[in-house]
Amino acid sequence: MRKLITISVFEHQSLCTDRGAVRISPEHLLALQNYYGNGLPYFSLIHNGVQFNEHVGIIQVGNLLIEVLPKADKYSNDQATWRGLLIGMLKEIYNFDVKTTSNAQLYLKPNALLDLYFELFVKEVEYLLHAGLIKKYRKKEGNNTALKGNILFAKHIQKNSTHQERFYTSYTTYDVIHPLHQILYKTILLLKKINNNTSLQSKIGSLILNFPEMPDLKVTEATFSKITFNRKSQSYKKAIEIARMILLHYHPDISKGHNDILALMFDMNKLWEQFVFISLKKHKPINYTVSAQTKKDFWKHDNGRNATIRPDIILSFDNNKFLVLDTKWKNNGDGQPSAVDLRQLYVYHQYYQAKKVALIYPGNKNTINGRYYHTNSQNLSDNICALLTLEENKDIKTWQKEIFLKIDNWAKESAF
Repeated sequence: MRKLITISVFEHQSLCTDRGAVRISPEHLLALQNYYGNGLPYFSLIHNGVQFNEHVGIIQVGNLLIEVLPKADKYSNDQATWRGLLIGMLKEIYNFDVKTTSNAQLYLKPNALLDLYFELFVKEVEYLLHAGLIKKYRKKEGNNTALKGNILFAKHIQKNSTHQERFYTSYTTYDVIHPLHQILYKTILLLKKINNNTSLQSKIGSLILNFPEMPDLKVTEATFSKITFNRKSQSYKKAIEIARMILLHYHPDISKGHNDILALMFDMNKLWEQFVFISLKKHKPINYTVSAQTKKDFWKHDNGRNATIRPDIILSFDNNKFLVLDTKWKNNGDGQPSAVDLRQLYVYHQYYQAKKVALIYPGNKNTINGRYYHTNSQNLSDNICALLTLEENKDIKTWQKEIFLKIDNWAKESAF
């Protein structure tokens, strides 16, 4: 197991070979350049380096692990705090329930996110093994000394002209060899290759010994899209989801084999939207309804195609009073939203009959309420568009409750 080199940066920062306090080697830069645009839209190429964008997470290049952390406050450089917030958000969004020895210790480790996924996958597969692997029917064909199934006469004559005691048949068997287990086994073998966490090494080795050997399966996005879960296989869902993320984001170095790439990256704008939505759903009272990505048609092309609008979050309560929320993961330093955002929220006012709309930012600034003008005069209307900033809290559970309370208090202000 090679010694892992870890580098931590914030989103939108750059890493270069010839400048900066933290640098990468030309070999690692070349590996990133080779895979740029090939399923890795997480950075842009600059002179002798790369610049990261709004995606956060980890990229492992050979023995180098680059951790990209979120950062909404330009004045805070506490990596442990932002790492803890990212991991906490992911655990809430994806319902991760990993019993680590110490969450505080997990948040301090630069490779914590990678360990989180690997550990969760190992725990899920251990549970499946303990519960007993499910069996499925599958078709099989081949030579047998006993007649079972249907004889495939063309192949039987071709292969058994000198072996009268054999039968080439097609038959159905009931066993553990099926795509779910092939995907899990392929992931276990990959973890053995790329894992650098010594505490997981023995558990991965134990899985290889106890998991039945499976034929190799070429895995693509289509492989996972064909999988359907039923009552019998529902317990596999979380393990398969993690396997999907690992397998589809692993890019082997076919030239030298020293700089394989694994990228577990997340669009911070989408994470922020999901986190706010889940926080509202978690704490809403019974008279609230919270929905996400509710689309409406607002334009139709002559050939029949429709254009739609799709706000991030819609809140309704007390006789269908609607709020439309649009989340933005960025530091809105001057408190002035862009004209594009204001126009977008104005459309939400009209199409969803919302009395209030708001842009939701991370941060600790006061709420700013503004109103749109009437369309036919220079008089202000009652249509409010606010800027709400939600201050981060190291305790994720507390932060979620604070998010709901701030939005709820704003919703119930006298504008209604």
